[in-house]
Amino acid sequence: MTWSVALAVTIAAAPALAQPAAASTTALVGGTLMPGDGPTIENATVVIRDGRVLSVSAGGAVPAGAEEIDCRGAVITPGFVGTQVPMGLVEIELEPSTVDQAPEEEDADPIRASFSVVDGYNPMSTLIPIARRWGVTSVVSTPMGGLVSGTSGWMDLRGQNLDQVLVEARAGLHVDLGDAGVDAGGGARSSALGLLREAFDDARLYRQRRAQFDRRGLREMSISRLDLERMGEAIAGDFPVVVRVSRANDILRVLAFAREQGVRLVLAGAEEGWMVAAQIAAADVPVILQPMTNLPAQFSQLHARYDNAALLHAAGVRIVITTDGAHGLRNLRQEAGNAIASGLPVDAALRALTVEPARVFGVEDRYGAVAPGRVANLVVWTGDPFEVTTWARQVFIRGERVPLTTRQSLLFERYRDLESVPRGIRGLPRAPSD
Repeated sequence: MTWSVALAVTIAAAPALAQPAAASTTALVGGTLMPGDGPTIENATVVIRDGRVLSVSAGGAVPAGAEEIDCRGAVITPGFVGTQVPMGLVEIELEPSTVDQAPEEEDADPIRASFSVVDGYNPMSTLIPIARRWGVTSVVSTPMGGLVSGTSGWMDLRGQNLDQVLVEARAGLHVDLGDAGVDAGGGARSSALGLLREAFDDARLYRQRRAQFDRRGLREMSISRLDLERMGEAIAGDFPVVVRVSRANDILRVLAFAREQGVRLVLAGAEEGWMVAAQIAAADVPVILQPMTNLPAQFSQLHARYDNAALLHAAGVRIVITTDGAHGLRNLRQEAGNAIASGLPVDAALRALTVEPARVFGVEDRYGAVAPGRVANLVVWTGDPFEVTTWARQVFIRGERVPLTTRQSLLFERYRDLESVPRGIRGLPRAPSD
């Protein structure tokens, strides 16, 4: 049975379609659908109801009463997911009062597993509309700094308070074994890995003998009770451990460390990952990477190259594409486009922005693809989503169309006609040169 036929069966079996459509039903009609986890569908009909995708078909009928949106000539994709960025935790990097991605103290504890982005996330960040305008509908907001940075959270990019945007409060535990994290962990890779090993060992002991710990019957632990709790949850497999690492030999050590500790590992960065692609693939460990990193900004990245993503994919590694921080999240599709130019297949690039982040962070049953039952986070593009000359025509998050207005677009509209802009000092005549 082909995918499209299977969908048609799904539609025929769905009793809701036999009933009059509710006012919240929307149908995207006539576009080219790239669903994320299946073949492209031409002349697609995507029906959305109550925040979910109700049905997907080629040339399917529009339910009676549904709002119909003409998508002829457009391309529809799942909304992109930003990962490994502190979205909602930073506004102006040089203004400390707007930065909540890490403790400010220089001597902050290098292991802060209980640092949760949920406690500091700002759903009203001015960076969010900018990311949405370029097709990003969800984000795994990630803490920064230290050796163990804390826990990330999966958020949708629509809503004014946490209850409206939160999907997963604990998406992953984030560890930095790159140069910055090694500095925080004592300045040498051996000392950083030693601290990390001791913390995981303590968390495992705490998990096994919690009552004894509460009675003060255990030896002194290297980290706080809340940190023990969070790292214990990672050991239990409640969420993955995402380790930032660059150098090929360090990647091999991290793979061995994960086997030793029995944790669900995700690599991030992995600028030299292509050199040990076979070992990463054999361990079935996904990689979050930035394809446009091709220069040795640090000694640990001497062998970075543009086709890292393509080579890892060819070796069988699942990849997730990210970019350089919350301010750069609007460039996510440009990162993917450059990975395609360096040999990554288009469908793999789309999966790296949609299906794979959902799988990595455990929400693949709800997110990542345009398919019946999934959350209706999707984007209608003017053309190829990986070309810089296209843009998002419409963006839907949880089935609702979101405005594409940003601070930049408001400034553009305000000043595009300078003659209509008030100038000079109110009450005084305007100088001829104004």
